[in-house]
Amino acid sequence: MSPSSSNVVPPGWYPDPSGARQWRVWNGASWSELTRSYGDVATPPRFASNLVLVQALRRVLSAGVVGVVGGLGLLAGVLAHWPGTAHPTPEWFAIAGSDAAIALLAVGTIVCAFAVKELKGHWSFEAFVPGVNFFVASALVTQRLGRVRGWRLVAEVVLLVLFMVSARDDLWLFIGPMIVAYTETTWTSALIDQLTGPVTIDEEIAS
Repeated sequence: MSPSSSNVVPPGWYPDPSGARQWRVWNGASWSELTRSYGDVATPPRFASNLVLVQALRRVLSAGVVGVVGGLGLLAGVLAHWPGTAHPTPEWFAIAGSDAAIALLAVGTIVCAFAVKELKGHWSFEAFVPGVNFFVASALVTQRLGRVRGWRLVAEVVLLVLFMVSARDDLWLFIGPMIVAYTETTWTSALIDQLTGPVTIDEEIAS
């Protein structure tokens, strides 16, 4: 039975319907963009059950962190040199930069909203709050990894606030957003690796 012809086939890795010599993920309703060559080890069953969550986390890596952290950084830079300040930029550049920053923040907010939803298993108020959902997702990732790192989130908030407030006078504070982006990427990648890691003996028996 072909996964593309019936919705009763469970999610998992199947031969690519395009004929390419590779596996492709069937998510239970349609073919995913996730592929791997025939020589790779098959993904354990638990990955199929966490497929939507893994995809949401990967979007956080590719767009969420850049959207939120990059958007805030760009917005802070533009406001620090807005026309009328001590070191102004041209008005057209300020407007274009602020529009780009808002667009980045919007993308990051949407991506983080879906990540919070998948991490919690349901929609919640904090998933829709721009900026807040970024740190809620981070806290949930930390929780999923079985670690308590409240100080890390506090430190990241402080770094971003310091940058937003003082970047105009202390340019070296740009390192703050870079640290935040690095730590968020590291922890999110760690959870993705955990969700897609090698199957355990107990899982093999259960499957």
